[in-house]
Amino acid sequence: MTNKTMMQFFEWYLPENQLHWKRTAAQAEELGRIGINMVWLPPAYKGAAGAASVGYDVYDMYDLGEFDQKGTAATKYGTKGEYLTAVEALKRNGISVLCDVVLNHRMGADGAEQVMVIEGARENRNQNISGQHPITAWTRFDFPGRAGTYSGFRWNASHFSGTDWDEAAKRNGIFRFEGKTWNRETDSENGNYDYLMGADLDTDHPEVIQETRDWGIWYQNEIHMDGFRMDAVKHISFDFCRDWIAAMRAHKKDLFVVGEYWSNKTEKLTHYLDVTGRCLSLFDVPLHFQFLKAATSDGHFDLARLFENTLTAIDPEHSVTFVDNHDTQPGQALCSFIPAWFKPIAYAVILLRDAGVPCVFYGDYFGIPHDGIAPVPQLARLIKIRECYAYGPEHLFFDDNALVGFTREGDEDHPDSGLAVLLTDGVGGHKRMYVGEHFAGRRMVDALEHVSDVVEIGADGWGTFMVRGGSVSVWTTEPAREFLYLNT
Repeated sequence: MTNKTMMQFFEWYLPENQLHWKRTAAQAEELGRIGINMVWLPPAYKGAAGAASVGYDVYDMYDLGEFDQKGTAATKYGTKGEYLTAVEALKRNGISVLCDVVLNHRMGADGAEQVMVIEGARENRNQNISGQHPITAWTRFDFPGRAGTYSGFRWNASHFSGTDWDEAAKRNGIFRFEGKTWNRETDSENGNYDYLMGADLDTDHPEVIQETRDWGIWYQNEIHMDGFRMDAVKHISFDFCRDWIAAMRAHKKDLFVVGEYWSNKTEKLTHYLDVTGRCLSLFDVPLHFQFLKAATSDGHFDLARLFENTLTAIDPEHSVTFVDNHDTQPGQALCSFIPAWFKPIAYAVILLRDAGVPCVFYGDYFGIPHDGIAPVPQLARLIKIRECYAYGPEHLFFDDNALVGFTREGDEDHPDSGLAVLLTDGVGGHKRMYVGEHFAGRRMVDALEHVSDVVEIGADGWGTFMVRGGSVSVWTTEPAREFLYLNT
């Protein structure tokens, strides 16, 4: 069995040159070679900002870079044909494709309608701060540039539950439409966090339910993806998400689905999994914030508690681990970027442990030129170590506040597999760890080449491993390191 390793193949500030799908196709071979076997691609459909849209300001989900809408035929990433070519190139290199799905809202409407609304308090959407009154809302989506190709469905005010802009008064607010309620089960932040942005879908409306399912089946037939990354699930009816995923799996049963529920409270993530019948995985946001605390606490963070109250600790089967993403990078609203010195440590932790499916961020692998951020050193090597050697029973040695580690015993299906990982946010040190009696008498070396010593494993399967200050070392057999030296 091969370890799953995902890469988020975009960052927020990619050039607006419509070349990303071509770039994806060109780099598919490299990704497969280093050990990436799943890629999460950015939203591929036309956004309200046209060629400048990252994809989360959804305008027309049937326009994958094909129709002259919002001032462009191609999206920021390229044309539909180039998108299909990129997907084919990834699959040809043994890489599954996850498509980003945004089902919460629509933006960039083609026309406005007068709608009766009640305004809610921004910090508590359950509290009304006005009586019923009319506003002019951007809620008509006619898609004239597509002219009915693929779907004749048109959106109007009846398909939405609220918006944040009154065109007549030229002002913002949280406006709930007459006769509508916010979704019954969403995150409780701000009282009820159904409303996020744009025109908010009424996911109780039968036509909305049917249209989003019809679109999902069409999208599968066009792209033949292997799964979905679902955006902003905390803002969408939990039941709606569960039922939508079931409808997609009725079309293709083995779809992998991961949801973005942005909360550092693990109990909220596990509640969501409970309500949805664990039909999807979630990104381990609490672990991301543990990394941030460890990296910014000047050595005062207790590394023994690194996984405490994380999704990976509580439900590893439904956890997708990550270090950073397009929302946490500098310049974004959720910016919580992990400092550079800690990144190799965090990646060693998510890539080489058994628990969770790790997701590597494009901006960490390739760098973020917009902000002068360099790639994370030796990230390709860590990914390759996962592919080749991170197998077998795991033993945790999280027994010190500054110096912790873990080992993998390896298995018979992967030659020279097995490893030991030692990390610290303080001064360097050493720790005795068990790697398995079958390693007795064998020599292990630091595959990251931070430490030059050689560790000989005792007859009892134990060895004393070392790490430099503020660093991580990954100990493998000597043949394994030689292979890595030649292949990364």
